Amino acid sequence: MMKQALPFRQIEWWVLTFLFVAIILSNIINTPNFSMSNQQGVIYFAKIFIPLIFMGSFYLFHIRVLPNYFKDNSKAKLIIYTLLIFFGSFISIGAFSVSAGFTTDFLMPFYFNSLAIYAAYCVIIYTLNQILLTDQDPDYRMYNGIRITLIYIFLVIFLLQFQRIAEEAIAFLFVVVFPAIIVLMIYNFFLIYNYKKLGRNSEALAFNILLQFVIAAIFFTIYVQSDAPEALLIGLIVIFCILVFIFPVSNFLFRKYDNYLSQLNTLSVKVDQGSADLAFLRSQINPHFLFNVLNTLYGTALQENADKTSEGIQKLGDMMRFMLHENNQEKIPVIREKEYLVNYVDLQNLRVKDQENIEISFHRSEDSCAGEIAPMLLIPFVENAFKHGISLQKKSWVKISLRCMDGSVHLDVNNSIHRTNEEDPEKKASGIGLENVKQRLELMYPEKHELIIRENDAEYFVHLSIKL
Repeated sequence: MMKQALPFRQIEWWVLTFLFVAIILSNIINTPNFSMSNQQGVIYFAKIFIPLIFMGSFYLFHIRVLPNYFKDNSKAKLIIYTLLIFFGSFISIGAFSVSAGFTTDFLMPFYFNSLAIYAAYCVIIYTLNQILLTDQDPDYRMYNGIRITLIYIFLVIFLLQFQRIAEEAIAFLFVVVFPAIIVLMIYNFFLIYNYKKLGRNSEALAFNILLQFVIAAIFFTIYVQSDAPEALLIGLIVIFCILVFIFPVSNFLFRKYDNYLSQLNTLSVKVDQGSADLAFLRSQINPHFLFNVLNTLYGTALQENADKTSEGIQKLGDMMRFMLHENNQEKIPVIREKEYLVNYVDLQNLRVKDQENIEISFHRSEDSCAGEIAPMLLIPFVENAFKHGISLQKKSWVKISLRCMDGSVHLDVNNSIHRTNEEDPEKKASGIGLENVKQRLELMYPEKHELIIRENDAEYFVHLSIKL
C-alpha cells in the first residue's frame, strides 16, 4: 500500500457491484403479494431492473470505454460509446421509473443526480492525481487512504439517490454496519493483533477487554435513556459477533497478509542473490575468455603475416566493445550475440585455416534473429569446442549450427576431443566457463531452456535451446 497505487478501477467496480447486488437481492427477497397486472408488479420489477441497468452502464463506461480511451486516445469512440450508453440507460430507466410512479418527470432528477455524483467523483480523482502523483516519489500511503475514503463517501451519497428503490436495511448496512466492522478491524490490528505478535499478550488482552466494556456501556446507556430492554440483547449479540466472527476472521486475514509480505521479502532476497550470482559468474567468464583470445592472437602473430594479425585484432576490438558496452546488460538483441559468436569463430579460422587436418564449419540462419537474450550464453560452448577440439597435429573438427526461430534460439556444437594429460594446468580450469553458463541458464531461464551434453572417446556434442 505504500509503494504503489492500489487497483482503484477494479476496487470501484467491485464496491459498486456489491452495492447494486445487495439492492437487487433485497428487492427480490422482499416479494409483495401482487399479480402481474397490478401496479405492485410494475414497482417490483422496476426496483430490480433500475439498479441492474445502472450497474451495467457503470461497467460499460468505467471499466470498458474509459480505459480504452486512455489506451488509444480515440475521442470519436469515446463520444459514440458514451452517447449510446447514456441514451440506452436513460430511456430504459425512464420507462421503468415513470411506469412505477417513482417520478412523473421523464427527465428523472435522481438519474441526472447520479450522473452528477459520478462526474464530481471523476473530477476530484483527477485533481487528486495532479496534486499527489506528480512528484517523483509520491506518498502512496496517503494517496491510497484518501482514495479509499472518497470511494466510501461517494458510495453513501450515491446510495441516498436510491431511497425509493433500496430498502432501509441496505442503507443501514453500508452507512453503519460496514464502517463499524472496518473500525473494529483497524482497532484489532493495531491494538490487539500487533501486540500479540510482539508477545505483549497482557496489553492485547487489556485492549480487548476495554473494547467490550465500551460497547457494553454504549448499549446500557441506550437501555437507560430509552427504556428499551432489547438494547441489552443487541449489545450482547454485537459483543458475541465481535469475539466469534469479526476478530477471528480479521486475524486470519492479517496472518495471510503477513505471510504474503514474508513471501515478498523472501523473493526479493532471492532476486538480489541471483543478481549477485550473475555478476560474479560474468566476472569469471570474461577474463577467462579474454586470455584465450589473446593466446590465439599471440600464436597467429608468430605464424602469419601482419595483415592476418591486424584482421584478428580488429575482430578482437569488436568483441571487446561488445563486452564493455553490452555484456553488463540484462538482455541484448539476439543479433548482437550472434555477431559476437561470428567474430569469435572468424578469429579461430584465422589461426587454423591453413591446417589441412582441421575442419571448421559454421552453419547459421541468414534471417535476422529477433528477440532478446542474456549476453554471453552461447560463446562458452563454442569456446570449449575450440579449446578441447583443435589439435595442430591430429585430425580435428568443430561443427557449429545456430538457428534462430520464432521466440527461441537453438545452438548445436560438435567437436573432436583431444585429451590433455593429468599434469596440464588448464585441465582443472577447463570447466569454469561451462559451469558458469549452466548456473546462468538456471537463474535466468528456469524451465525455459534445454541443455543436452554428450561425449565419448572421440567427440563432444552440445545442444542448447532457449525460449526467449
